[in-house]
Amino acid sequence: MAFTLPALPYPTNALEPHIDARTMEIHHGKHHNAYVTNLNNAIAGKPEESLSIEEICKNISKYPVAVRNNGGGHYNHSLFWTLMAPNAGGAPTGALADAINAAFGNFEEFKTKFNAAAVGRFGSGWAWLIKDSAGKLVISSTPNQDNPLMDIAEVKGKPVLGLDVWEHAYYLHYQNRRPDYCSAWWNLVNWNEAAKRFAS
Repeated sequence: MAFTLPALPYPTNALEPHIDARTMEIHHGKHHNAYVTNLNNAIAGKPEESLSIEEICKNISKYPVAVRNNGGGHYNHSLFWTLMAPNAGGAPTGALADAINAAFGNFEEFKTKFNAAAVGRFGSGWAWLIKDSAGKLVISSTPNQDNPLMDIAEVKGKPVLGLDVWEHAYYLHYQNRRPDYCSAWWNLVNWNEAAKRFAS
């Protein structure tokens, strides 16, 4: 098998009360696992089996929709788990904080704009903070399991932060209150991981 489900970097209940254990069990163990299984089935016996998920995403227009949806789902979720941590949140520091202030004025203004991208994404998708080809921070959102690495993305760049706004990410705990979920998520943001992604 080309791809495997990564283990969560914390127990399923570690993000409570902001994201409940049952949601994490289903989101990771069922949804993400299905993306991995379906991606492996879609590329079985093909040259893509030897590629990284990033390489697949960057050339996604060459592949069938099953690879786009499930490859995106695998990449996005693998990143998402690492961008959260128990007892995290707060505000970024250092170079990432400076870049956020330069791009958006201040941290609160950045959060307001990021939340607007997350809440305003119609249907299922993701909100992103990305570093574009010029090294500037930009907020974007993508539908379904698309991401900014993909050659079909409207706004391309390297993800620094990503927030899953599919209903399966929050519905058990928040029902239809996506804005409440988006607000609570800031208590979990792993700024150390985001800073590493920004620096690399």
